[in-house]
Amino acid sequence: MTLLNVSDLRVAFPGRGFRAKPVEVLHGLSFDIAPAETLGIVGESGSGKTTIGRAVLGLVTPTEGTIEFDGRDITRADRRVRRTLSRDIQVVFQDPYTSLNPAMTIGDILTEPLVKGGRSAHDARQRVRELLDRVGLPADSPNRMSREFSGGQRQRVAIARALAPAPRLIVCDEPVSALDLSTQARVLDLLIELQRETGVAYLFISHDLAVVRHISHRVGVVLRGDLVETGPAAQVTLDPRHPYTRRLLLAAPVADPLLQEQRRAQRRRTAHDHRQQDDSVPLSTNA
Repeated sequence: MTLLNVSDLRVAFPGRGFRAKPVEVLHGLSFDIAPAETLGIVGESGSGKTTIGRAVLGLVTPTEGTIEFDGRDITRADRRVRRTLSRDIQVVFQDPYTSLNPAMTIGDILTEPLVKGGRSAHDARQRVRELLDRVGLPADSPNRMSREFSGGQRQRVAIARALAPAPRLIVCDEPVSALDLSTQARVLDLLIELQRETGVAYLFISHDLAVVRHISHRVGVVLRGDLVETGPAAQVTLDPRHPYTRRLLLAAPVADPLLQEQRRAQRRRTAHDHRQQDDSVPLSTNA
């Protein structure tokens, strides 16, 4: 069973200057996500990975291709349909410091969308208490302002907000990149635990192979708008086939200085060996 199906997705943005041609940033990507599955999308800055998430959320309009959610074509859904879809598709953004309204209490931030969605104020407050407890925040959190929380705690609030309408899919756009390593691990473990409890699916976007490996069932690697390698998370992140994925793996930092130096040297050799190779040929490691 497929929850999200993306087929031949192409996105172009207007070019700079008078009469400039549009610039295509996604070149016919196709992937799917099953219920309760995490698909990790990994790539460098500028690869187009965030645009994938924005297209699924309806924040950019594809120039070609289709996006289907639960068998329904949502590629060019209008505002009314998108409001309905927001109950099933939510998002956790990268920056926990700017994604929460600093003028509102945490309780108001979380109850407002529930009340607008048709819940009574009493039911909304009860739901908020349950959500904050689920993500491990103190009981007095609804009465506090976002500035009173650490970065990791703010991201837990953002996760609670995404979970509030009981969605079936959450787009996680670099949700831990602004956090320190220990906080990253706690937030990732929280997302995994919540997925086991609720059955929610994740489209998890990141530049970090180690992060993607920790949380994903399958991984897709994006290079300059092309999906160049897909497959099971362990295979793609530990024994990749595509030269670009291998370079990403070698670029990941490790704690051992000697091993880090060996990786740097190997990465330089790999870059030299494949300088003339066309990296745009997609490879799939799906069985």
